[in-house]
Amino acid sequence: MSFTESFVDVVGGKVQLLKGGSGSPIVVFHHDIGNPGWLPYYMELAENHTVYVPSHPGFGKSERPEWARNVRDIACIYQRLLKDLGLNTTAVVGLGFGGWIAAEMATMCHHEFSHMVLVNAMGIQPTKGEIIDQFLISTLDYVRAGFADQGKFAELYKERPDVDQLVQWEINREMSTRIAWKPYMFNQAMPHLIKAVTVPTLVVWGRHNRVVPLSCGERYQQAMPKAKLEVIEGNHYLEVEKHHELAVLTKSFLGGK
Repeated sequence: MSFTESFVDVVGGKVQLLKGGSGSPIVVFHHDIGNPGWLPYYMELAENHTVYVPSHPGFGKSERPEWARNVRDIACIYQRLLKDLGLNTTAVVGLGFGGWIAAEMATMCHHEFSHMVLVNAMGIQPTKGEIIDQFLISTLDYVRAGFADQGKFAELYKERPDVDQLVQWEINREMSTRIAWKPYMFNQAMPHLIKAVTVPTLVVWGRHNRVVPLSCGERYQQAMPKAKLEVIEGNHYLEVEKHHELAVLTKSFLGGK
């Protein structure tokens, strides 16, 4: 399914935006490793929805807001983006780090969302296990850690990622350092603020997630009054390795909307 690429001026910076499909809107927020392009998961969602996939400010082709120092700043930029796109009420899907951004947005103004899907979301401190520290290992090892099937990694990034890809990962990691370094990949206020979020929420987790432990998903589900948890076989990048299963769960949760 075809898609378009555009650049939207938001709060003084250009944000790359992929868009495809037709129907009620879904905005997808990608992982901290960046947006790898128009994935099969997005294609399946686009069969019933207009799918928007922005690249986070400071990631990929989006310009870096030099003033941004935390994930909440990125969430504020995205709130302005939704307003500028005329998406006053939309479904959102947050993947990993993108799930943290979606959760921050929901704590500030959850009325913007009709439904929220958090897939292996960061942003909340685990009670068991730890979020893997990408700054203690190579970027390549960090990305590979999220794949149960290294063949799927190779399909997306090649067995030996090229120099351009390695450089882009480092740029993304530098931005992650600016906004999510301390505490690493979670907000200490999240367990308290998320309790007020009444958006219907589907929390999806990979049973064998090596990047973000299942206890994070359990905390999200237990904190939100309208959240349910689905655990499926898989690792961190479910939208790649389990794209059809995740798409079915997402569309079923949205009720065909």
